[in-house]
Amino acid sequence: MDDKLPAEKLLNSAQIEEFQRNGVLVLRSFYDFSRDIEPIQRAIYSLIGVLIAKYKVPVSRPAFAPSTFDVGYQQLIAANRAYGAELYDAVKQIPAFVRLVAHPLHDRLFTELRPGSIPAVAGGGYGIRIDNPNEDRFRANWHQEYPAQLRSLDGLVYWSPLVAVTKDMGPVEFCPGSQVEGAVPVYTRDPHNSEKTGAYSLTLKGEAELLSKYPQVAPLTSPGDLVVIDFLVLHASGHNRSQRSRWTMQLRYFNFLEPTGQSHGWRGSYAAGVDFRTIHPELCVN
Repeated sequence: MDDKLPAEKLLNSAQIEEFQRNGVLVLRSFYDFSRDIEPIQRAIYSLIGVLIAKYKVPVSRPAFAPSTFDVGYQQLIAANRAYGAELYDAVKQIPAFVRLVAHPLHDRLFTELRPGSIPAVAGGGYGIRIDNPNEDRFRANWHQEYPAQLRSLDGLVYWSPLVAVTKDMGPVEFCPGSQVEGAVPVYTRDPHNSEKTGAYSLTLKGEAELLSKYPQVAPLTSPGDLVVIDFLVLHASGHNRSQRSRWTMQLRYFNFLEPTGQSHGWRGSYAAGVDFRTIHPELCVN
């Protein structure tokens, strides 16, 4: 994967200043599509075929193409929604995806945005989201990444789509500049959706007031693009009202040198079996 990696800096001074100001940076065509992205799409196509055959779902699929790698998935979850959950757990174990998680450019990007840092991959903090049309149970509320991930207050999300994200597909929404709020206290239960648990159940204290202070943007992205997000930027999943699932990748990196992360031993949050309330009771509202 490190063949022919650029020797020069990845970011110019304007991009670094933009990220410092907004806490969000969109990098177009960051990845080499044929080398980094298409192998993941091809593996997903194969796994969908495995499950179609396993459960004898009557679906006839065309040959693999990057633009339609998920063909047959809608029929699969229409037959039984649990088949989609099985696929969701499987895709994060695709070798091409795991290789992308540890892409050499990620370390370099982190140190350019956080000079003097020691980058680390957040264990259990990477995966492939599948946001199905009109299915809001697993939609992420307005949130900061830190309560859901812990590890370190100084962290970055690397977010990248596997499909071209259109407006009706529900692009992620951001509040540029909101990282200046620091860690915001949270309610640990979503009063509007009692089915949500763990990180999905967290809601911001004073959410409406917070959101009114900042603009909201929802950039449209394509496979190969990368969105870099500060752990403390307010953001939320969009509402998918299209006819296709929104396939996106999320990878989290953090800084070993950040004092708060050091104080709790760089522990993970819900995905690591840790209740955020036990680490930061002062940030939790009953």
